[in-house]
Amino acid sequence: MTATYSPGLARPARPTELVSELVTDADAFAALGPAWARLHARCAAATPFQSHAWLHSWWLSYGRRGRLRLVVVRAGRELVAVAPLMLVRRPLPALVPLGGTISDYTDVLLDDGDDGRAAGALTEALRDAARTALVDFGEVRPGGAVEQVYDRWRGPRRTLCDSPCLELPAVSMEELIARLPSKKSGQRVRAKLRRLTALGVRRRTVGPDEVDAALERLLELHRMQWQGRKVTSEHLRPRFREHLVRAVGPMVRAGNAVVTEFRLGDEVVAVDLTLLSGGLAGGYLYGAHPGLRQRKADVAVMLLDACAEHAGDGRRGTLSLLRGDEPYKHHWRPERVVNRRLLMARRRTAPLLAAALCDAAVRQRGRGAVRRWRERGRG
Repeated sequence: MTATYSPGLARPARPTELVSELVTDADAFAALGPAWARLHARCAAATPFQSHAWLHSWWLSYGRRGRLRLVVVRAGRELVAVAPLMLVRRPLPALVPLGGTISDYTDVLLDDGDDGRAAGALTEALRDAARTALVDFGEVRPGGAVEQVYDRWRGPRRTLCDSPCLELPAVSMEELIARLPSKKSGQRVRAKLRRLTALGVRRRTVGPDEVDAALERLLELHRMQWQGRKVTSEHLRPRFREHLVRAVGPMVRAGNAVVTEFRLGDEVVAVDLTLLSGGLAGGYLYGAHPGLRQRKADVAVMLLDACAEHAGDGRRGTLSLLRGDEPYKHHWRPERVVNRRLLMARRRTAPLLAAALCDAAVRQRGRGAVRRWRERGRG
């Protein structure tokens, strides 16, 4: 049907023109902070790992000069879509998300009010930016905004399974206890909470001005608790320390993170970092003095109790235990949610997609062989 207009009647407002841009300059990345934060708040699928504070800090610690590739879409002065990427050349030329292995989720940001135009513009701009590279989004949480790009992609594409994450509902500790498989299990957890009270363990939320010092203490306690055992080596490196201290202060002020200290008397015996977004809370990293276990304090229960307090405020739907399928997490009957890896290519880069799929299949067979070998060893 064709619209007609009569003289004197106001014409309907024309849609704001969308402008796409490829940002490759680190200073320009820094300047996007305020607009990026507003877009992050308007994207329900966003996790804390897509916040500007987290990704810009990560780039300062881990980025390589000349590799930054931010695909942004603007409506006037406002950002309506962002794909935070970098170019890698090995093992294959690819555009991969910023955040690296220390980020549990990757995604794009897309305005919830989008009518499809911003998603379409981001998809086309991403195709142009990819040129001779594969687009490789790993660790995408189901329901991620990048799925809208994947659905619109014109060219070869494939979806693979990535890391498992365990998720609980964002409810109070009492409601989490009610989910346990038996009455006896709940009684044991309540006894552990009473033990923490009897020991005199007190917790407090750290203010924004105290965050840097609290994080230094967290990392020192983290080193102590894993001394002599296998630990994620990256957590002990200076670049990770610099990233965490630089990122978390702004995130706390923006409501995207909370740092909790646990004290016995005047001594800080544990520090926890929980990351927050509109729909999700996740316990990211903690440090606990080895003496807590010697006092028969259950550190896992202590941390979950604090995290549930931040998550169970009625604003978030998910309390994520983040990546990893460790047996102790299953005690709480979480849902196993598997991240996805979204691979997108142009016609001329289809061989890169085939190579990535072959590599993934070989790695999967290798992991299966190792798992069977370990099972035989235990047998």
